[in-house]
Amino acid sequence: MRILKLFLLAVTLAGAASADPSFWRHEWPETDFSKTSIGNWVEIMSGGPPKDGIPALDDPKYRAVDKESRIADTEPVITLEIEGAVPRAYPIRYLTWHEIVNAEAGGVPVAVTFCPLCNSALTFDRRVQDRVLSFGVSGKLRNSDMIMYDRETQSWWQQAIGTGVVGDMTGVELTQLPSWMESWSAFKARNPDGLVMEEPAWNRAYGRNPYRGYDSSHRPFLYSGEMPPHGVPPLMRVVRVGDRAWPMDRLAKAGEITEAGVSLSWQAGQASALDTDRIAKGRDVGSVRVRDAQGRDVPHDVMFAFAFHAFWPQGMWMLPQ
Repeated sequence: MRILKLFLLAVTLAGAASADPSFWRHEWPETDFSKTSIGNWVEIMSGGPPKDGIPALDDPKYRAVDKESRIADTEPVITLEIEGAVPRAYPIRYLTWHEIVNAEAGGVPVAVTFCPLCNSALTFDRRVQDRVLSFGVSGKLRNSDMIMYDRETQSWWQQAIGTGVVGDMTGVELTQLPSWMESWSAFKARNPDGLVMEEPAWNRAYGRNPYRGYDSSHRPFLYSGEMPPHGVPPLMRVVRVGDRAWPMDRLAKAGEITEAGVSLSWQAGQASALDTDRIAKGRDVGSVRVRDAQGRDVPHDVMFAFAFHAFWPQGMWMLPQ
């Protein structure tokens, strides 16, 4: 852990020293840095790997749920259920190492994304301005959150908010689709005829967690912004719906909360992907569903409190009364 912290400190210092678009133009010659919503380039730093050093996946293969035996019941998956399509599960054991999957479900081109440093798992519609974009991992971070890029315009996108922040797509918002993280056992029980993404053909330690002990740290890595208010621990998971955040400890204690037009439910059984060396052995952090008054799934995120505060500094904290 000490070696990892020293490495991250070196990356932070190097990132701050090179926070200038002129330093990046050799790597991003097609990106228009004159168009940006970034107020201070120091906010952006290198996460370590270069552009595509974390390889996004394209057009993944799938296998039937009853044919999959490598994934432990407690392991987290991102569930995508689109009308007219077979339900699909995207295991975090793979997304930890790839962070973005460009796929299609029910005729909808989607980007399934996971940022380990923010625990942010979001699915976006890839259709933007009459074109279909495909996304890669830039290797850059802002507020410890992954910056994606699209291969078509080489614009940069902030994953946590699904918005273009540098280049021609600055200010453009992606449409977030309802998806959620749950245990593999919960997905199987509900979708016995579902599909699960096949193991990628890359030499990676799938099933292992390279961020061991991260979500029990006192401070987030590669983040120098303000800590959350109200005494909320920075690495507490919160359920974000729009600009509201419900602390996970409140939801886990209640089991179900209905307020602000949505119902949130918590169920035990999902392992943290950011705890122990083996994801399957991580402590139980539970699974969350968010639905509206008609029972429809609502786009949301389960992210760390520091990231919510960083991107929604005026956001509403849904604390116990």
